[in-house]
Amino acid sequence: MKKQYRKILIGFTAISSLLVSFSSCEDYLDVDKYFDNVLTLDSAFTKRTYVEGFLSNAFEVMTDEVADIATGGLGGYALWSSDDLLRMDDNNNTKKYQNGEYSASNTLTEDKWKRVYEPVRKTSTFLKYVDLCQEMTMSERADVKAQARFLRAFAYWILLRQYGPLPLIPEEGFDISMSYDQLSVQRNTFEECVATIENDLLLAAQILPPERTANNIGRPTRGAALALRARVLLLAASPLFNGNEELFSMRNYDGVQLIPQTKDESKWAKAAAAALDVIKLDKYKLLTVPFDESKSIAPPIHAEYSNKDFPDGWQDIDPFESYKQMFDGAVAASKNPELIFTRPNDNKNGIDDLNRILMPVTLSGNNSVAVTMKQLKAYYKADGSMPTADDFTKEGFTTQKEGYLPADVSLQYADKEPRFYASIAYSGSIWECESAAENSLKNRQIFYYKDLTDGKKYNNADRFPATGIGMKKYYNREDARTTGGYRVEKFEPAIRYAEVLAMYAEALNELTPGTSYKVASFDGNQEYDIKRDVAQLRFAMKPIRMRAGIPDFTDAIYNSPAQFKLALKRERQIEFFGESKRFYDLRRWKDAMIEENIAITGYNVEMANTNQQKQDFYKETVVAAYPKIFLEKMYLWPIPQYELTRNKRLTQNPGW
Repeated sequence: MKKQYRKILIGFTAISSLLVSFSSCEDYLDVDKYFDNVLTLDSAFTKRTYVEGFLSNAFEVMTDEVADIATGGLGGYALWSSDDLLRMDDNNNTKKYQNGEYSASNTLTEDKWKRVYEPVRKTSTFLKYVDLCQEMTMSERADVKAQARFLRAFAYWILLRQYGPLPLIPEEGFDISMSYDQLSVQRNTFEECVATIENDLLLAAQILPPERTANNIGRPTRGAALALRARVLLLAASPLFNGNEELFSMRNYDGVQLIPQTKDESKWAKAAAAALDVIKLDKYKLLTVPFDESKSIAPPIHAEYSNKDFPDGWQDIDPFESYKQMFDGAVAASKNPELIFTRPNDNKNGIDDLNRILMPVTLSGNNSVAVTMKQLKAYYKADGSMPTADDFTKEGFTTQKEGYLPADVSLQYADKEPRFYASIAYSGSIWECESAAENSLKNRQIFYYKDLTDGKKYNNADRFPATGIGMKKYYNREDARTTGGYRVEKFEPAIRYAEVLAMYAEALNELTPGTSYKVASFDGNQEYDIKRDVAQLRFAMKPIRMRAGIPDFTDAIYNSPAQFKLALKRERQIEFFGESKRFYDLRRWKDAMIEENIAITGYNVEMANTNQQKQDFYKETVVAAYPKIFLEKMYLWPIPQYELTRNKRLTQNPGW
């Protein structure tokens, strides 16, 4: 009987496993553990426990293994392969990614093609058979089907943004009696892929509940489905896939062009409307923490914003803690009004492991995360103005605690916006480690000068920040990795409301001034008039700026599409630092050819903590150990060679 179950299920196996010998498909059928050997697929789906187990198993692939914020698995590469972050790892994978040392035959640790098709196959199976389960009510079955559609859409989305157009698996699966040649399938067009993903998300959004209980926080809601739809439509509107003539040669096996060659501005309007659907739910808001006179550090006095409450100003909030607590676990996922969707993170590759590798060696961490000088220079000054070259050539050090800075810290770190101090582990920053059992490990000031424990030493090639700049995002002041200490549990900000606001603003800004588009809401109950409206741009961006404790953009910026585009790109670089957004943003904007061919720089880590050398540490230096290269073909990831060998109708991405 088990053979009968396998025979049916093989029809939904990922494309990769369809085209190998059927015995090798056993590796992908790990849902078997939820079924007795004597059960057929039909009878298995009559039991609630098996149905719930099957869906949970399908979700497993989508946890930290392919999370955007991860140290390994199939997700971590994007975090370390752009121009904002580096990871010093034993296998030099970051260096290889940065230097373009991967190919269709050698994808290093990155091969989502096979693995991420698993939830596509599993959810398709689930959707076909779940209605057999009469132990579940109709509403319960509707909910789990909506979850499955969201999961399938999320899996396709992950593949689409990395590889471009995909072969879509038919919902009815494949007939196992088909010939080897018949099983070979070709890529669908980009627009067909987007339509398929959007359809699943629209169906899911009609059914999914507005919220989940704390015990089910990792399961999708209506807001999650709509926010993911906005992401997909923003990608579809972006230059990489909207009228990109550089991808003219990208075709499927039958010669059909896969990427639209004519720019369609209405796609931006549709993306804006999708983001507006999330906003109109009136369910989410930016996380803010009340100002506490006893411990909060107030932003600089500003005539317009200092005396107004959020979101019109920052009088009643602590900008530093408001941003920091979004990521450090201080607020539970179920209590965080900004968190739209999260995925569970285990200790293997998830945020806890990221916390381990970013913490200093002195405090039993791995000390192997480095922030680039480009990212350091992106942050605004405390008054919201742009930094100048002089800010990064300052000499001298603090002599006492000054604002966010302790004593003996370079003045180059002074006068920064609060998000800087919540994200960057500058040389001389304090690591509180309040849960450490040893008092000697609490409130340690960590420096990255040469020959110090956390600086460059002859025997710690991978245990110091190669740029001399560390990372503090995802660190909580209670965190300690020593005996007796603990780490506060953190939740992946997989989709958060700040991103929805930023997507809405970006999409609106791309519309030609004076034009408008009528776009229906996701449920068809209303029609939006979508246009480039300065009031709406300000509605979206001002709260992000106020939460950060810096002034709103000027009228000149809002009134100029070109200036606003530059400001928004900078804002995304800062606000979403360390969330893997930068990697994909530079690609969908087609900015990577310029931005990722700029040499990585940092401080001079060859300088020790002695007299003039201490000051020389803070001179910008090229990080020669991490050469940076970006080629046109790297806008899309190569499809693994073994897939091309197995599937003769599968075409490779250009240049690979």
